[in-house]
Amino acid sequence: MKPEQLLEILGVANNLKLNTRHCYTQPDRKESVADHSWRIALMAMLLDGVEEYKEFDMNKVIRMCLIHDLGEAFTGDIPAFLKKNSDEGKEEEILVNWFGSFPEPQRSEWLALLAEMSALETNEARLYKSLDRIEALISHNESDIATWLPLEYDLQLTYGKEQMKFSPYMMELRKAVDDWTVRKIEESKKAVE
Repeated sequence: MKPEQLLEILGVANNLKLNTRHCYTQPDRKESVADHSWRIALMAMLLDGVEEYKEFDMNKVIRMCLIHDLGEAFTGDIPAFLKKNSDEGKEEEILVNWFGSFPEPQRSEWLALLAEMSALETNEARLYKSLDRIEALISHNESDIATWLPLEYDLQLTYGKEQMKFSPYMMELRKAVDDWTVRKIEESKKAVE
């Protein structure tokens, strides 16, 4: 890859640092798309060595986590409760076109990763998707509950559950996050009383 190509790709990817997501990481600072992608990649690294995942290609999972939201460099983030299939299709089309402009071997690798992620048929793709979902829940639990929309009280306890069912470890993690969510909601109710 020529240095100019690398700089051009990094320039587009830089938008992920600027494009914000729905929740706050701290008062007055919204989470960026890059924050989210970095943390799910970190989660994948932390899961490397977990017995259940010993046969998984965790390097591939980390790579999926790092590139999964690159379409949002072009479209911005759309919260899950507003995102439609057509929005996901548009993001994927943008990525196919953009990745298709990359030099080899990146073009082939990134297009193959994108196809695998979209199909959700491999263990690696299912793990990346479940990490994508659980990280959003963790971020919301870390946010001040005053920033939550009314629909998020229920969404916190249902979002992504289906994607996690393939993995006992992810279901155990999900239970811990759900317990945290319930405590957070109960504490906020007590604070109002």
